[in-house]
Amino acid sequence: MQYAHKSYDITDFHGALLDIISVMNHPLRDENLLNEANVRLDQTLFPLLVTIGRYGPIGVVELAARLGRDYTTVSRQVKRLETLELAHKQAGAHDRRISEVTVTPQGESLLGNIQHARQRLMNQIFSDWPPQEVEALFRLVRKYADGVMDEQPSSPQAGRS
Repeated sequence: MQYAHKSYDITDFHGALLDIISVMNHPLRDENLLNEANVRLDQTLFPLLVTIGRYGPIGVVELAARLGRDYTTVSRQVKRLETLELAHKQAGAHDRRISEVTVTPQGESLLGNIQHARQRLMNQIFSDWPPQEVEALFRLVRKYADGVMDEQPSSPQAGRS
């Protein structure tokens, strides 16, 4: 792919992404969202459950990579989610050697509560935005995310667990 034809100063954009990531990764944000959803869940398990819900069935190694966590840590956390009956681990549909994780119906219900709370909180941020700006933001962020995912280097262990 040829990039020489365009050169953008991405300083402000990169700074905005770091600001968003900082806010999204802050433990109090998760705590507020869980409280708004009336959900009681260990905050270390929250991102794990959301990621399984979004990408499952997902291999444990891929799950760890998506979360930037160690495989053994994620494997232990998956066991905790299984104990809480929020997730289920089984042999992969395409490769029986791979352990895949899915969300249980109880986990789906919990994620539904979280999604409704997230929507309420996010809509407060957009309350004074013109609808066309909100729609443009959503479209462009999705376009950017797709481009970033296309450029993402693949791990030699991706898909294995």
